[in-house]
Amino acid sequence: MIIEGKRTKAASGKTYKVHNPATGEVVDLVPAGDSTDVDRAAQAAAKAFPTWSKVAPNKRAEILHSAAHHLLGKVEEIAPILTKEQGKTLLESRIEAQRFGENIAWFADLAGKVHGEYIALSGTTTYGLVLRRPIGVCGAIVPWNFPLTLAANKVAPAIAAGNTVVLKPASTTPLSTLACIEALIEGGLPEGVVNVVLGSATGDPIVAHPLIRKIALTGSTPTGKKVMARAAEGLKRITLELGGSDPCIVLDDADLEAAARAISVGRFFNCGQACLAVKRLYVREGVYDALIEKLVMRASKLKPGNGLQKDSRMGPLHTETQRAEVEAQVKDAIDRGAKVLFGAGRPKGADYDKGWFIEPTILENVPDGARMWTEEVFGPALPVRKIKDLDEGIRLANASQFGLGSSIWTASISAAHRGVTELEAGYTWVNALQIAHDELPFGGTKQSGFGKEHGVEAFLQYTEDKSVVVGGL
Repeated sequence: MIIEGKRTKAASGKTYKVHNPATGEVVDLVPAGDSTDVDRAAQAAAKAFPTWSKVAPNKRAEILHSAAHHLLGKVEEIAPILTKEQGKTLLESRIEAQRFGENIAWFADLAGKVHGEYIALSGTTTYGLVLRRPIGVCGAIVPWNFPLTLAANKVAPAIAAGNTVVLKPASTTPLSTLACIEALIEGGLPEGVVNVVLGSATGDPIVAHPLIRKIALTGSTPTGKKVMARAAEGLKRITLELGGSDPCIVLDDADLEAAARAISVGRFFNCGQACLAVKRLYVREGVYDALIEKLVMRASKLKPGNGLQKDSRMGPLHTETQRAEVEAQVKDAIDRGAKVLFGAGRPKGADYDKGWFIEPTILENVPDGARMWTEEVFGPALPVRKIKDLDEGIRLANASQFGLGSSIWTASISAAHRGVTELEAGYTWVNALQIAHDELPFGGTKQSGFGKEHGVEAFLQYTEDKSVVVGGL
């Protein structure tokens, strides 16, 4: 673990193994922390906060840029670590490690741009100000699917605003996170500003610790509800980025080649293990067959394999449990009468026997009520349905408990406008690849959570307002 700038063992001395999802091999042995270690990390963050929060904003930005630059020089070292512990391809790992550094740098530019307000009061001898101040110690709890991207989404705005952090990566993907935070410290980030605790027994103590004043979680909706209830006991601020089942609507005037590429990336990138991903596809009858042909062709080129191998285009699912869940959802659809257009099995061969591999899968005629429509499918399986018109597409798209992302492909500005205004989601892409941008606030609605990551909005959510009255004028 990393506490007050130094690598440290768990107070209990306990450890656990991190395994490679592609081979089952042990990648490393890491500390299994508990509430004692969380307390050590929270105390270290609280100790660092008075100094870090008072660093001049332009100097804080300079420190963060230097740290980010140092980290970006280590992308080629960090990427294989991420692939070994998570399973994704080296290309995907390089992108993610790069994004960690870029995210730190993007929010560093906001450090010196905090704006308050001047407010004229009723009298002539006083005036009001509204100041923005950092919150204090923040807790960040991160899942295993994008351990670096989702850590940076929390750490970057928090420390740019002058806060300090206790960070918990997923128990199965701690190693690349440790490498990134170490790189930031080597690049000049002061000790104690970001502390990392490991192990499944550290999550609840982070949420409950009295020194930690804000919690940011990316995870499943059930986990988010539990964290929200626990955080309420301490009246903590909270940001929840939870599950999603993003719909995509393709109309008959769409650019089908561009749509097929975006849908394929949006469903199969990272072996489909993403909250923000195309998970339900609704296609106008007139272009259905043509689009399906393009999607099947793209799926056929996604060779599953060990992420360290250059010819692999899709790594394994992260755990045996995750594969079993996706297979059960696919089986449920097939048992109800769905037709397999591609995949729906496991790749064959000795290279796949020890890993949690699965084929990219496309299904049609999936009936209403099937788990693939009602649940989040956290793997490379896509249900497709014909629609008669945009009204039906929007109705089906919104018939979900989730509201994270959505997309629409059309040449019609009026149809696009309807999608933007009527789709119940925190994000809508129009004729665009489903990628979250630093410049835009990212977060969901309905059962997909609340609060924002990315954008100025995320930065401001790591500050609190203070009203000031200046008198004696």
